[in-house]
Amino acid sequence: MVLVHNGMARATSRQGAPVASLEVQVDADLVEAIRQEGEAMPGMFRVLVEARAGTFAPGDDLLFIIAAGDIRENVLAALTHTLTRIKAEAITKREVAP
Repeated sequence: MVLVHNGMARATSRQGAPVASLEVQVDADLVEAIRQEGEAMPGMFRVLVEARAGTFAPGDDLLFIIAAGDIRENVLAALTHTLTRIKAEAITKREVAP
């Protein structure tokens, strides 16, 4: 089983306000530690992560996660764990209004 997450910069905030660009900072060491945790979860073969830092326009790719493992439940749990922790702890974003 393989699952892929492709996080992209949105043109609107969660509240619906327009966004011209998104400034992103990434703690690469923490991303790697979280990736290793996901890969060590039961049934997992591999977890790959690419988290991009910089200034992005709406539609730009920001975060890729690929999780491969034995069965759906294990892969979904590892992807969810990895994505939730990276977004909450290792990535800082600032939306820039037009």
